[in-house]
Amino acid sequence: MTGVKDIRSRMAGVRDTQKITNAMYLIASAKLRKAREDLSRTRPYFQALQAEIKRIFRTDARVENRYFYPPAGEPKLEGTVGCLVVTADKGLAGAYNQNVIKTTQELGKQFGGNVGFFVVGEYGRQYCLRHDVPVQKSFLYTAQNPTMQRAREIATVLLEAYDTGRLKKIFIVYTDLGNALDAQVRVTRLLPFHRADFLTHGDEKKHAPFEFLPSVGEVLDNIIPSYLAGYIYSALVDSFCCEQNARMTAMDAANRNAQKILDELQMRFNHVRQGAITQEITEISAGAQAQRSEEDGI
Repeated sequence: MTGVKDIRSRMAGVRDTQKITNAMYLIASAKLRKAREDLSRTRPYFQALQAEIKRIFRTDARVENRYFYPPAGEPKLEGTVGCLVVTADKGLAGAYNQNVIKTTQELGKQFGGNVGFFVVGEYGRQYCLRHDVPVQKSFLYTAQNPTMQRAREIATVLLEAYDTGRLKKIFIVYTDLGNALDAQVRVTRLLPFHRADFLTHGDEKKHAPFEFLPSVGEVLDNIIPSYLAGYIYSALVDSFCCEQNARMTAMDAANRNAQKILDELQMRFNHVRQGAITQEITEISAGAQAQRSEEDGI
């Protein structure tokens, strides 16, 4: 019966693993639900700031500001490119982290390696350490609890590097949860902005011109940091939603695989046990027959 004991032991181990993956699935589901609520509360703030910037360009489409490309177009900016990379703190989330890293590597090749990385998430930090990737700033925040305060701190660091000229462009690499079945890694330029992102369409309702005090430029200087922080916070929450969704998918697949293994082990267990029982019956029958033969001989 050694084979039966071995199979029983393995089945017990698979069941224990299945309990863990099922618990992780339920935890990820609860976190995803809460994160989606946070994301839905973030959207109106972000959209309101975008609407205010649109009002400025509706009043003066050729307004000059260091955070925007000039009206003439999009000149080539030479210098270091900043890249804010948002990963998870841990794995067990399918290809979530690997997709972010792969997209980040492609961005680095696009700019010839002249990229300064800013990392959020323990997985990204450990990857950079293992592969000797220089990091300008590693934000030692957990990716599990994105907050507006942390987004403001990140925005402040990036704006300081941009205002001093150390960075000419700033990108963010994060995962966008378009819908439950289509989470995609996105690369978005944070700075400088392109005017086309804020120009209004011809069919939009016209408003009377606004008067900006003390000036349009100073109003933009005050709005942009909040807009940038709002965008970063939205990206952090969006990435967290995608992480939990990916973890749910991975744990669900693990549960189904565990059940498949259990079914196969159960079938093997039945065969081994049936074989052992048949062998015992055969041995008992043979023994009984041998005993009867001895008695007949006597």
